[in-house]
Amino acid sequence: MATNQAAWLREAGKPLEVSEAHMPTAGPDEIVIENAAIAINPLDNHMQDIGVFVSEFPAIIGCDVAGIVHEVGAKAGDRFKKGDRVIGHTINLITSKSRDGAYARYTVVKANKAAILPDKIPFKDGVVVPFALEAAVCSLSVKEPGTALPNVPTPALGLPYPVLGTATKSAATSNKTLVVYGGSSSVGSMVTQLATAAGIRVIAIASAKNSALCETAGAEAVIDYHNHPDDVDAFVDEVAAAVNAKPGQELVGIFDAISIPETFARDLAILAKLGGQGHLACSHPPPAEGVPEGVHAGMIFGVNDVATPVWRDYVTPALEAGELKCLPPPTVVGKGLEYLQKALEMCKAGVSATKIVVEL
Repeated sequence: MATNQAAWLREAGKPLEVSEAHMPTAGPDEIVIENAAIAINPLDNHMQDIGVFVSEFPAIIGCDVAGIVHEVGAKAGDRFKKGDRVIGHTINLITSKSRDGAYARYTVVKANKAAILPDKIPFKDGVVVPFALEAAVCSLSVKEPGTALPNVPTPALGLPYPVLGTATKSAATSNKTLVVYGGSSSVGSMVTQLATAAGIRVIAIASAKNSALCETAGAEAVIDYHNHPDDVDAFVDEVAAAVNAKPGQELVGIFDAISIPETFARDLAILAKLGGQGHLACSHPPPAEGVPEGVHAGMIFGVNDVATPVWRDYVTPALEAGELKCLPPPTVVGKGLEYLQKALEMCKAGVSATKIVVEL
């Protein structure tokens, strides 16, 4: 009989502790995954350090899993069966239930937030996809402004879903352009991939050393944010020139995967230069002041059923066809739950163009 273990967060600010955990069971629309790989997100650091999104302790945190289906709920059998290789996005951010956290040997995942992982893709690669995918779909495809968190507006870019067969730089089928600040990050590269697959032209901002990754994700041009470090106007002019290099384009807005005061200031300067209209979608709460009247600024919240059609219809065939890539590539810290604390520390110290992963 299977038994479970987890890396428990006993209280905010404390290291994880590995010990026994309750063996979860699948509800009607859920699957239980025996995890083979777990990915680390910067959000996990905030959960550990200050307890954000944690309503009670001890807690099991984490959002990204890849592994083997252990149990299938009564209503999930149309897509999954025991033994399937899958990737999944957990929902502990909204439930705070330990069964829904990734940092365990067995994790419950909603069937509409999981997809079959093709045999050719290792678990350590596939696990970089789930959180980034859901966050990217939420940032791109929400059609109406709303509030996912108290007093924090959400963006509403309202862009189409990705479509198989359009994920090439030459296949931009619309007249829309999106700027992605932090194009080599996990969510930034996923936003680029999904936007490109929806026919949207993408201009990425990233370090020159990571330009190849951004181009692999589908960016038409990559602007080095190190350019003109002491001259914001010159930097803004360079981004604007890249946006305007193709005539007749509409700037739908900026997705800012970094979302710190420095990038916010540059975001707003770019939007002002390009007409003072559009959306600013941020991975952290946007600035409360200085946002032009024509700019709608908001923070993405990476759990939303708007992603369901993408999980159901796009992820597996796109992975199989190579149109959805597992970017950025993983850095595997070790094998075993005991490596999760080290992985969190590496993530907190800062990484570039990679995602920290622990194998089990």
